Amino acid sequence: MAIALKENRPVRNQEAIARRPDGSFFPFLPYPTPLRDEHGNLIGGVNMLLDLTDRQGAEEARQHLSAIVESSFDAIVSKGLNTIIKSWNHGAERLFGYSADEAIGRSVTMLIPDDHQDEEPRILERIRRGERVETYETIRQRKDGSLVPVSLTISPVRSATGQIVGASKIARDITSARESEQRIRMLMREVNHRVKNQYSVILSMIRETNKRSETPDKFERQVRERIMALSRSHDLLVSADWKGATINDLLVAQAKPFPRGEVIAMAGPSLDLSPNAVQYLGIAFHELATNSAKYGVLSGDAGEISVTWNTTGSGASRLFHLTWAETDGPQIQTIGHGGFGTVVLKRVAPTAVGGHGNLEYGAHGVTWTLQAPLAAVEASVANGI
Repeated sequence: MAIALKENRPVRNQEAIARRPDGSFFPFLPYPTPLRDEHGNLIGGVNMLLDLTDRQGAEEARQHLSAIVESSFDAIVSKGLNTIIKSWNHGAERLFGYSADEAIGRSVTMLIPDDHQDEEPRILERIRRGERVETYETIRQRKDGSLVPVSLTISPVRSATGQIVGASKIARDITSARESEQRIRMLMREVNHRVKNQYSVILSMIRETNKRSETPDKFERQVRERIMALSRSHDLLVSADWKGATINDLLVAQAKPFPRGEVIAMAGPSLDLSPNAVQYLGIAFHELATNSAKYGVLSGDAGEISVTWNTTGSGASRLFHLTWAETDGPQIQTIGHGGFGTVVLKRVAPTAVGGHGNLEYGAHGVTWTLQAPLAAVEASVANGI
């Protein structure tokens, strides 16, 4: 006001801060204007204060929103009802490969593959009706011509008078999400396959155990022990992402529940068993250890158990050989006289790995040998690595 009176002119576009009686401050825009009489002489001045609190809040909100849009990893694009791009954030540059200068002023249809061009007319029709297009998945085309799966959310943009003047689009790259979904589906199929195999093995255990159990209590105990043995093999596979397990780890796991299990000596080249071999050899080791704990080396204080393995041959004809040998133990009895253990060692386990097994009873120990194609036993060969 002092300037207006001193210089006899109105003062404009000068924001200021005022303080209310309660001590709070607010921004305002003053309009100091000189007053003149009928002869043009300066006789005073008048001032009008325009409170800028709401406008300043709106401007801060706009700047905040603009910062969010620019820093968003998602592509955020606005367009007119004529499909012409009006704004283009950094997320859009990353996703589609066009800079803002290259994209603004061009039609958004440049991002739509030929076989999806019918989407844009349908979208614009809904936008003109004021409808928000619910998020949906589709395909868009980058600057280099490559296609990218995206999740799109489209909303109407209105002018200050409420008229629909365009649309905003938020596009999110869902490539990783789709890849993850495919991996999950593959994993579920694999889990389903493995579970079915487990069911098959367990049903076989139950069936064969039932044939050779004299009492329900004995049947229940033997089935429980055998399923626990299968579970120990399964734990090894899970800890290795189902890629396999070493013979050493498998033997240690299966011998752990038995007394003197530490007397088992192991020798052989480093070799990872395939998941199938882990399960069936694990069952075989359990039956051998069970018999030894009843009648053999593990039932007393004397004797030794050695497990050795090696490979022979070359190329596709390579063979795997494994031997479980008990020596210097008590007089051995036949494993169950044709019981489940004998069936596992002579038929079930060898057949599962495409080989054959032999079970012999010496004066003071059992000897079990297995011969099978290495391709059916070793994880790296079985998985084609």
